[in-house]
Amino acid sequence: MFYDWILLLAIAVGVTFIADKLRQPYPTFLVIVGLIIGLVPIPALENIKHFSTNDVVFQTAVIIIFLAALLGDAALKLPLDELRENKKPILLLAFVGTFLTFLLVLSLTYLLLRLPLQQALIFGSLMAATDPVSVLSIFRSMGLNKRLSIIVEGESLANDGVAVVLFKIALVTTVLTLTGVSQGLLIFIKVVCGGIVIGGLGGFLASRITSRIDNHLVEIGLSIVLFYGAYELAEHFHLSGVIAVVTAGLILGTYGKNIGMSDLTHERMDSFWEVVAFIANILIFLMVGLQVANISFADKWMLVVGSILIVLIARFIAVYVSLIFDKGVPRPWKHVIAWGGLKGSLSIALILSISPTFPGRELLLAMTFTNVVFSLLVQGVTIKKLVSFLGVK
Repeated sequence: MFYDWILLLAIAVGVTFIADKLRQPYPTFLVIVGLIIGLVPIPALENIKHFSTNDVVFQTAVIIIFLAALLGDAALKLPLDELRENKKPILLLAFVGTFLTFLLVLSLTYLLLRLPLQQALIFGSLMAATDPVSVLSIFRSMGLNKRLSIIVEGESLANDGVAVVLFKIALVTTVLTLTGVSQGLLIFIKVVCGGIVIGGLGGFLASRITSRIDNHLVEIGLSIVLFYGAYELAEHFHLSGVIAVVTAGLILGTYGKNIGMSDLTHERMDSFWEVVAFIANILIFLMVGLQVANISFADKWMLVVGSILIVLIARFIAVYVSLIFDKGVPRPWKHVIAWGGLKGSLSIALILSISPTFPGRELLLAMTFTNVVFSLLVQGVTIKKLVSFLGVK
């Protein structure tokens, strides 16, 4: 197992190096190489294919090992003051936009693709949010206008937690009634607010401890405990671990750094999490490509193509409608935000968590994987050209 991880990492690092030399976003290259390895019979790589396409391995890697680190790193480096200044478009996109996307994808897949209600609910929740792993890895390398970058990153971190909560509610919902919707709304509020409370308390406590320590190794260790501890504690109480980590990272990255971190600790902590996030990112995107190659698309192509169109339409409508309430976002930015609504590893990890006996699981897998690959290989590749064309840089 250790050998498989090392080989996977070696391939990922090599592909990332080539992508960097070609000045292309490395997630795209990694997904393509993963697809090639998965589809082409290469005897020396058969073990790694079986290892990385195991559902349990992928879920464990993404949700338990990598997700908290990636979210923590992103939140740690986001300036809270600038988030506050742009809170209106971020909140509109993360909540109004996410709910609109969910409702539109749910309605259109139910009415046009004739999916059963629960399958439509699940697919809507999986496609409701942008994936922070995909968005951050591609958008950070583009040199975007700083305010636009803050809005995009803030949305991807906030709506991720919203989508996970919607997914959990969709798993147990078979009929839409007024009572069921009311109960779902209460569960949603509890899960989100609970995650904020746990992350806020953890971030504040870690910040106070940091102010009494002047040892960068201990403080980095404390940040590891904070991110993974906040995630696990929130999930233990059936709250949002994603929102808990983001909240904790924001507080440690602003309040904690201001009251107690030396310049050396600040620099070393950022460097440490940058390396961890890089390793997690490259492994995830390579594994996504390998996973997609393992899915059967037989007799599903019409539904799969239809789902891509529905998700794109829903995303554009949701962005434009939600940002009607904020006149400060220029029209070209809305185009970039809408086209940059990338899907990624979290959607795959969530769909893989569904029981193999769930009716329609194979169709949902095919639709989810195809939308993820389309967003990475088509939207991810062309987003730079769109930014250049619109003169956003």
